[in-house]
Amino acid sequence: MSRAGARVGVGTHFRYDGETVEVVEMAATTAGNEVVLKDSQGRLLRLSLRELLFSDRATLIPDGPGPSSDDADEIASVVLGQLDEDDRRQILERAEHVRELLTGYRSGSAELARGGEPRAPYTPTLSLDARYAAKASELGITDRTVRRWVADYRRHGEAGLVRRTSSQARPFGRADDRWVETALEVMVEHTGESKPSRKMVIDRTQARLIARFGPDVVPQPSQATAYRVLTELERRHPLFRLSTKRNRDIADRPDGAYGKLRPTRPGEYLLMDSTRLDVFAFDPLTLRWVQAELSVGMDWYTRCVTGIRLTPVSTKAVDVSAVLYQSFRPRPAGKDWSRHAVWPEHGIPRTVLVDVDAAEGLGLASPALVPETLVVDHGKVYVSEHLTSVCRRMGISIQPARLRTGRDKGPVERFFRTLREDLLQALPGYKGPDIHSRGERPEDDAFFFLDELEAIIREWTAVVYHCRPHSGLLDPGLPGMRMSPAKMFEHGMARAGYIEAPRDPNLAFEFLETRWRTIQHYGVEIDRRRYNGPALTAYRTAKSPYDGPAKNGWPFQVDPDDITRIYFRDPDSRRWHTLLWEHAPSANMPLSEDALAFARKLAASKYRYPDDRLAVADLLERWNLGLGTTLAERRMALRLSREQAAIELPETEAEMVISLPSVRKALGANPDTPEPEQPEPTELGDDDEADLEDLAGEDDFYADALEDV
Repeated sequence: MSRAGARVGVGTHFRYDGETVEVVEMAATTAGNEVVLKDSQGRLLRLSLRELLFSDRATLIPDGPGPSSDDADEIASVVLGQLDEDDRRQILERAEHVRELLTGYRSGSAELARGGEPRAPYTPTLSLDARYAAKASELGITDRTVRRWVADYRRHGEAGLVRRTSSQARPFGRADDRWVETALEVMVEHTGESKPSRKMVIDRTQARLIARFGPDVVPQPSQATAYRVLTELERRHPLFRLSTKRNRDIADRPDGAYGKLRPTRPGEYLLMDSTRLDVFAFDPLTLRWVQAELSVGMDWYTRCVTGIRLTPVSTKAVDVSAVLYQSFRPRPAGKDWSRHAVWPEHGIPRTVLVDVDAAEGLGLASPALVPETLVVDHGKVYVSEHLTSVCRRMGISIQPARLRTGRDKGPVERFFRTLREDLLQALPGYKGPDIHSRGERPEDDAFFFLDELEAIIREWTAVVYHCRPHSGLLDPGLPGMRMSPAKMFEHGMARAGYIEAPRDPNLAFEFLETRWRTIQHYGVEIDRRRYNGPALTAYRTAKSPYDGPAKNGWPFQVDPDDITRIYFRDPDSRRWHTLLWEHAPSANMPLSEDALAFARKLAASKYRYPDDRLAVADLLERWNLGLGTTLAERRMALRLSREQAAIELPETEAEMVISLPSVRKALGANPDTPEPEQPEPTELGDDDEADLEDLAGEDDFYADALEDV
C-alpha cells in the first residue's frame, strides 16, 4: 500500500528555490527545530523546519511511489458521487466480498463479525489462491476478475471498484481530435450568421480538413458519431438549439470571471433602460393602435422603480429626462391605492419615522432619490447633450454599460421580464415576446389607451412589485430575511444612515423640456393652452433678455406627463414659479399631452363649438378620472376613432384578468368589489443571466404600425 506521508530526515531531498538540496543535519534549538541543507555545490543553508515544510519556496522530493495531487485519477468523492443508489449498493456489496476474501469477515474485522463468519471457504488459514477460487465460484465470475477487484480495492478502496468507462476519458468517443477542433472552428464562424444545419457543418468541416491536411488523412467519423460530437460541442458553443439572438449573447460572454458594480446604499446607482412592450396600446393622438415603449429608472440597491414613462413607438430624449425628473419629484399616488403602496410626501418610509400620518397628503408613488451614478446603454437618448449637461451640473456620474451586454443592467432587464409575465400577458392586446409566440390578430384586442396602460403599470409596480419579496434582495449578514424593494429601502437607510435627497427640489426642473414662448397680456400659450400666474406680471411688456429660437421668447419648462402646469424662472430673482393652465381646475389630476389631444378630438366630434374646458370635462366623464367606465362606452370611443383613423379598429370583448383597480375600471368592473387574497409569489433573482434571453431584442414585425402624420 502506498503512503501519503514521506519521512523527513537526514538524506531527504527537497527542491528549494528551483535547486535540489539535501538535508544533512536536523537540530532542536530554543527558536524551534532547524535543518541544515546542502546544495549540489556543497554550500550550506540553515533555516527553520517550518519554513522548509510549509513555504512555497520548498517542495519535498519523495523517495518512492505514492499518491500525488496531480494524479490522473479522480478523487474518491467525485467517483462515488456519480453513482446512483443501485450502483452504490452494488459497489458496497462487491467491497464486502473483497473484504471477506482477504480477512474472512465482510466487515473486514473480527470484532464486527456477523453470524456464521468466517465461512469455511474463507478461513484465514487457507491459502489466498484457494480463497480466490472460492469467491470466483461463488459469484460466477473468473479468477482474473476477482484478482482485479482485490488489486483495485487495495489501491483505492471502494472507489477503486467503480467501473471506469472510456466515455469518461473521451467525451467525443473515437472521433479524431483534429476533426473535433475543425468542427468547433466552423461552428464559431457561424455566430453572426444565420443558423446552419448540422449536415452543412459536417460537410464544411470535412472540406476544410481535406484542404488543410489532404484527402484520407483525417478519418471522418460516421454520421451518427458526427451528430453526437456536434451535440457535445453545442454545450461549448450553442448554434443549433437556441435562437440566433441567444447564441450571439452567449458568444459575447466574457472569458474571465464575471464582475459587476456592487451597490452599498440607496441611490448609489440608478439603472435606466427602455424596452418595447409586448402589448399593443391605443394612441389617443393618432387614434390608431401602436406599439409602446417603456422607459424606467430603477435604484440598483433596493430595486425600487423611481421613474416610469410610456411612449408610442420609440423613446425620445425628453422621455428619458422625464424619467429622471420623477426621481427628484415622484409622481403622486393614486387615490384608490393601498396604504402600504403609498410613500409619504417626504419619501421616507413610515417605519423610519414616528406619527407622520397627520402630516401626510395624498402620498407619492415612489421614494425621492438623487442618484450618484446613472448606468445607461449607448442609445442616443441616454447620451444626449441635454441630459449629460444637467447630470454634470448636478454632480451625477454617467456609467455607460458595455455594448450588447444586457447583464450590466441585469436587475432592470429582469424587471421587464417580470412585468411581461405577471402583468402584460394578462392584458388585452398581448402579442408575446417574439413573432413565434404571437397570436393571429393580437391588435384586435388593443383598447387600452397609452395613458391607461401607463397608469396600470405604475399602479402594479407600486402595489405589487415594490411590496413582494425578491430572492435577489438580501443582506449577507441576514441571509434568512426575505425583503421586498420597499423593505430593502428601509434596510438601506438603517445600514447607510442616510440617503441622497434633493438639496433643492427645484433643480429637477432642469431635466424638463424647454419651450420658448412670448409673454402676452393674457399669459403664455403653448399648443393652444393658456397659462398664467402672478410671476408674469412684471414681464408682460418687457423685452426678453434671451436669444432664443423665438423672437422675444422666454423659456418655460414643460412636463409632458402633466400639462396642467408649466414652470418659469424669474430672471431677476432666479426663483421658480408655477403657471397654471386656465382649465386645470376642471382636470383636478395630472393630464398628459396625449390625453388632451384625444379629448379635443372627442369633443370636436360631439360639440359644434368645443373648447378645452368642455373637452376635459367630457373626457373625465367618459373615462371616470382617466379610465373608461363601461365596455359600451369604450366601444363607442373605438367606433368614433375607427371613423377617423386610416385603419379599421375591431370591436372586441375582454375578460377581467387583473385585480388592480385601474384595470378593473378600464374593463368595466366595480373597483370597490374586493378580490380574494392570493398567496404572494416570491420574485426570482434579478441577476440570472438566462433571464436576459427574451429581453436582448424584439422583433420589429409591427414597427411600421405608426406612420408619421
